[in-house]
Amino acid sequence: MRLTTRTNLAMRTLMFCAVNGDRIVRKHEIAEACNASENHLAQVVNTLAQRGFIETQRGRSGGLRLARPMDQIGVGEVLRTFEAVLPFVECLDGDNNTCPLCDACRFRDAIEAALEAFYTAMDRHSVGDLVRDNDALEHLLRLPGAPRIGICGAGPRARATLTADLDV
Repeated sequence: MRLTTRTNLAMRTLMFCAVNGDRIVRKHEIAEACNASENHLAQVVNTLAQRGFIETQRGRSGGLRLARPMDQIGVGEVLRTFEAVLPFVECLDGDNNTCPLCDACRFRDAIEAALEAFYTAMDRHSVGDLVRDNDALEHLLRLPGAPRIGICGAGPRARATLTADLDV
């Protein structure tokens, strides 16, 4: 299985927004950090906004940010948004299926079961699960001056208090 570039870029965009959740981020910042074309990113951002994953703001101080908390954005939901429009195999494409084996083929059933298992596994994860306590990812995506996500999404002050309380 291979995800499309758009799906991969959508996940990168959502992780970037989550890591920098305290501010509106600009498309060029995401493109630079994620090694992506701004034109390609614009198409992905449009779909993410239409589906309610991000909200966009036009104008000089415009940009984008998550439209809901990162823990309420399911990875499976995002993947379905970008991948479900493309049939995994020809026989799953109701409009363009020319396979003569379709009515007798068990491979189709196996593919459908595997896809459902994949999406079910992805449904167990949120964007928050991908970025929280992920120092390496934060190092790559956090913009200067943005607070760290850290422990349970806590900011630096709350994290310091929690660390002191835990006697770490």
